[in-house]
Amino acid sequence: MRKKVGTAWWETGVIYQIYPRSFQDTNGDGVGDLAGIEARLDHVAALGVDAIWLSPIFPSPMADFGYDVADYCGIEPAFGDLAAFDSLIAAVHARGLKLLLDFVPNHTSDEHPWFVESRSSRDNPKRDWYIWRDPAPGGGVPNNWISDFGGSSWEWDEASGQYYLHAFLKEQPDLNWRNPQVRAAMSDVLRFWLDRGVDGFRIDVLWHIVKHEALPDNPLNPDWSPEITERDRLLQVYSTDQPEAHAISAEMRELADSYGDRVLVGEIFLPPERHARWYGTPERPQVHLPFNFQLIESPWDAAHLRAVIETYEASLPEFGWPNWVIGSHDAPRIAARIGEAQARVAAMLLLTLRGTPTLYQGDELGIGNVTIPVERMRDPQHFRQPSLNIGRDRSRTPMPWDNSAYAGFSTVEPWLPLNDDWRERNVATQEADPDSMLRFYRSMLALRRVHPALSAGSLTLLEGGRDVLCYVREHEGERLAVFLNLSSGLRHCELRDCGSIDGVIASTLSPRPFDGTLLPDEGLILRLAKVS
Repeated sequence: MRKKVGTAWWETGVIYQIYPRSFQDTNGDGVGDLAGIEARLDHVAALGVDAIWLSPIFPSPMADFGYDVADYCGIEPAFGDLAAFDSLIAAVHARGLKLLLDFVPNHTSDEHPWFVESRSSRDNPKRDWYIWRDPAPGGGVPNNWISDFGGSSWEWDEASGQYYLHAFLKEQPDLNWRNPQVRAAMSDVLRFWLDRGVDGFRIDVLWHIVKHEALPDNPLNPDWSPEITERDRLLQVYSTDQPEAHAISAEMRELADSYGDRVLVGEIFLPPERHARWYGTPERPQVHLPFNFQLIESPWDAAHLRAVIETYEASLPEFGWPNWVIGSHDAPRIAARIGEAQARVAAMLLLTLRGTPTLYQGDELGIGNVTIPVERMRDPQHFRQPSLNIGRDRSRTPMPWDNSAYAGFSTVEPWLPLNDDWRERNVATQEADPDSMLRFYRSMLALRRVHPALSAGSLTLLEGGRDVLCYVREHEGERLAVFLNLSSGLRHCELRDCGSIDGVIASTLSPRPFDGTLLPDEGLILRLAKVS
């Protein structure tokens, strides 16, 4: 028996991710800021979402664009200051929205005062706040671990004669979460922002935060090939997902729950059965929503997606609530992956599956591939492994608001190029077009509020036939069937498991009566007759 929706806002709500550097610039430096987010809140509210998640806004040297934090309790000057943050959160709450911050607990910047102290000498009180080790016998790195950005996870510090661990860039040293002082300091960080009124956190790379105490070599990946990232040459058996991390996750949940209706979203890339462990237990819960990236990682194939949904749902504990996402600042844009026509189908899928959806800024416009000249690229992941073409800049380009200079994002050249078609693909243009992607997203989000079956109902997968994904959502007598054609061809639909149809309430194309077929790239939501 699957969990029924409760009273928490995040169970029926929708989260909207904002990448602050790329939302709206108000001070003419080509970089978005907090005042810009506040100025554009009406767009977010008009979409019909419930919460905003901000990628990191803390002071940072920007080696990894904010995921290298130099002060957990401040605001990056390029974005504003604490007064600007307080103004933003008041404006967010005034519109009935929630605000989540991106919490980065695995590592700091190498410019964070904690690390500056830690590396100053071997006997510094903060030395054990990070993971330092002597060279291996005979010299060299302590083990074979590989950074997620390629190369060794160990960096030599000449002054103190030891290596320090970094799961990402060398400018991002990993904290030692086995040290109780680190845990206490990071709890204080969470309290600082919760006291300031935030409604929760997205917790970056949560499954990374504890490493095996003995730091043994990771095993080789027998399926690795040079076309895959260097990180995947090894299986991260000892460098991630350690049992002790779950106790820390539970402590974070206990702290969040002490503030009332808050939510923790944990970034966790793991197979379903290991992923589900991060919900914890009813007696010792962990994060509310272990982030589910399977729609991003899966091939766009109906049979495969059906299996993904079925396996994921089966993996959830009875008290666990699902969640889904199709785009983020780290992943290729959905329209770039599967084309604009299928991106509408993907939007219907995301907003009709059981669970909490997360949208990424710009996907509501259908932004696709963006041309970025080599000299304009900024993402360190690209420069570490350029042959793989895995740079994330193309998903981080500025929001195009209108067809004025620099798309209304800034008064100067933005930090990254705009999408190639920004003069036609922008918020103002799509506002005026009833058939635009933006208007489609708004209509789908409105449907979730009008039809509780879409936000709170049960889900039953059906056999849809070749290229068709279909399921029924049901809540308190309301029954809706979702049929999605994941191909560019005409497909016939079998309705023997659905019952009779009372009408079509939504389409990715023009509304029409249902005749047993799905047009190319069409998704339909059908109202089904109540079962007597």
